[in-house]
Amino acid sequence: MGAYTLFPENPDSETRMAAERDEQTTTDTPMTSDTGLPPAVINDEDKTGAGNYFVANYPPFSCWTPQHVNDVHDVLKRTPANAAEMGVYVHIPFCRKRCHFCYFRVYTDRNAAQIQDYMSAVIREASLYAQSPYLRGRRPRFVYFGGGTPSYLSAEQLRTLTEGLRQHMSWDDAEEITFECEPGTLNRKKLEAIRDFGVTRLSLGIENFDDEILANNNRAHLSKQVYAAYEDARSTGFAQINIDLIAGMIGETPANWQQCVDRTIDLAPDSITIYQMEVPYNTTIYKQMRADGRVTAPVADWATKRQWVADAFARLETAGYTVASAYTAVRRREHSRFLYRDALWTGADMIGLGVASFSHLDGTHYQNETGSEIYEQRLGRDELPVCRAMTMTPTEQLIRQFILQLKLGRVERGFFHERFGIDVCEKFAGELGRLRHAGYLTFDEQTITLSREGLLRVDRLLHNFFLPEHREVPYA
Repeated sequence: MGAYTLFPENPDSETRMAAERDEQTTTDTPMTSDTGLPPAVINDEDKTGAGNYFVANYPPFSCWTPQHVNDVHDVLKRTPANAAEMGVYVHIPFCRKRCHFCYFRVYTDRNAAQIQDYMSAVIREASLYAQSPYLRGRRPRFVYFGGGTPSYLSAEQLRTLTEGLRQHMSWDDAEEITFECEPGTLNRKKLEAIRDFGVTRLSLGIENFDDEILANNNRAHLSKQVYAAYEDARSTGFAQINIDLIAGMIGETPANWQQCVDRTIDLAPDSITIYQMEVPYNTTIYKQMRADGRVTAPVADWATKRQWVADAFARLETAGYTVASAYTAVRRREHSRFLYRDALWTGADMIGLGVASFSHLDGTHYQNETGSEIYEQRLGRDELPVCRAMTMTPTEQLIRQFILQLKLGRVERGFFHERFGIDVCEKFAGELGRLRHAGYLTFDEQTITLSREGLLRVDRLLHNFFLPEHREVPYA
């Protein structure tokens, strides 16, 4: 998944923008419903249908166009007077298997030579950025390795990639380096290699602890590998370990969900990321739905998924965790920060390296080519492989940061007054008043605070803050 990917962060992509995630997109088909309407109009209580639920960015990706690619080059030619903090996302698009719910740009058939070619292209991309006036000499505050499956690479391949990248974008000063893993790809040697290039936050894509449900969803790992990987990760000494779960996988039941929460609490990770299953159009699930003539996905409905997440949050709080966003619970809030998410949601610059990756520089969004062949060909010609872009207006930047920060469950009004000179409670008075009347949030002179019910359905609520021209368009 590329930067700004849409699906949860493997999901831990709350910000894999996207990644989350998804993060998150690399879609092969238009992201509209069979009725031609965007996902935002789907009734909140309906069965799960096809389309994007998770709001990872704004304006919608479908508004980004090839005609604005030159905007990216204009930014890179500038010397920033007061540059925002900066991060790097590195997309590793290789997997052992493609999950039935996955819609990221991933490959399951690449050999060692092809992987080397791809890594060389990513390193070349980093070198081109490092030569630009806008980025020359800047060091990332955070780095995120997402996928696909970054841990698919061997220890030797990881060393080759990271050593090459650090020649152009050193992360010696980075406060956070996140690395996504599929449990079945890990061993002690690889974990030591991951630790040694500076990873501080290891994210394990567990999703579920039941072998039958993992198989039904085409996950590559088994439950026994989860426990082995977690034990090895703990003993290897990572500062923070995150576990991903998905509520509403194919075949999941209330009893199974309770067991997943129990086992997660037993493991006592530093952070837990929970997402409600969505079914975008270019997933295996949707393709089978279409072949069968079905409009409802074979997963739990939205009300059920919200209840499962609510139950999980309540039990995690009893176990000493704090709910830190619509998707995360942390054991020690001061220790379990997620800088990648927090920086992106407050306007940080981010370079997305790799096929289909998303980036954001000084108010301009853009995405890389979505096929590996053309991505590598363009870098072979020393061209940045950008395929679509959009430069935001100040109003769009305000909306973007506001809706993303709502996902944290708490928005400080002073932040927006200081940055944009605007009182968000005045600007969005009508919609905030409606949401307060519905019991989804409250606000006072300093803070807007979502209720638990509001937090659990926040992605459904965000579309109401979009500009009118963005409400009835496909999200991706």
